[in-house]
Amino acid sequence: MADIRKTNKYSLIAMYLIVIAFTILAIYPIFWLIIQSFKTTQEYMTASKLAFPKLWFFKNYPFAWTMGRFGTLIMNSVIYTSVTVISIIILSFMAAFAFAKLPSKLTPLLHGSFIIGILLTLQSILVPLFLMINAVGLYNTRLGVLIPYIGIGLPMAVYLGTEYIKSIPDSIIESARIDGAKYLRIFWSIVMPIASPVAATVAILGVTGTWNEFMLINILVSKNELKSLPVGINMFSGALASDYGKQFAALVIGMTPMILFYLVFRKQITRGVSAGAVKG
Repeated sequence: MADIRKTNKYSLIAMYLIVIAFTILAIYPIFWLIIQSFKTTQEYMTASKLAFPKLWFFKNYPFAWTMGRFGTLIMNSVIYTSVTVISIIILSFMAAFAFAKLPSKLTPLLHGSFIIGILLTLQSILVPLFLMINAVGLYNTRLGVLIPYIGIGLPMAVYLGTEYIKSIPDSIIESARIDGAKYLRIFWSIVMPIASPVAATVAILGVTGTWNEFMLINILVSKNELKSLPVGINMFSGALASDYGKQFAALVIGMTPMILFYLVFRKQITRGVSAGAVKG
């Protein structure tokens, strides 16, 4: 018995050491980036890359904010992300409800047409997508960005939603129908509340994917007032490539919203991902 307790103690210590090591590996790059953002370019080039700043240069942040027009970029990212996520959740779960509880002869074909979208990569559809957006006159418009974002996010959301809603007992739907509830009322009052865990999973995937997306919006938008945060940060690797202080400050500004998102919604993220994984 004593040997088992001793073994468990060593196993617990080993696990804690592994967790601490991974935590340090995850936090240290962020800590290093923040420290470098307070250095001047001259100090960064001449001093040790691991040393703290000799003189904390706080002006990198207002300079980077003004030069990068981060106020506009963040607002655009908020618009793109919120509209995309809300649209994906509503449209995908409506389709998932129909596929799971309202079967017809066309269900396999329609469901399969959504699911096959999971296999498509952004790189494989980038050129035809750009040509289509340009042909219908949506180039350099918010709508021209939002439609592809929503379309790209629908396949996975429909798949997760369909598999989850299938687990809802048919008797609940039938009882609501007997009571005179329409399908739209059933969807909003019964299906969506029950499917909220997997909806949280879809929302998490949508927020992180849309907020960090760079390739598509960089091609579909050339106006500065319509660009998102990742595209704006990329400007600092061009004309300002030699100004490392402002580059690091811009990167810190860019990663701060996502860090705050994870800190504020960490419990919901954990519950959503675990619930979606178990049910899916």
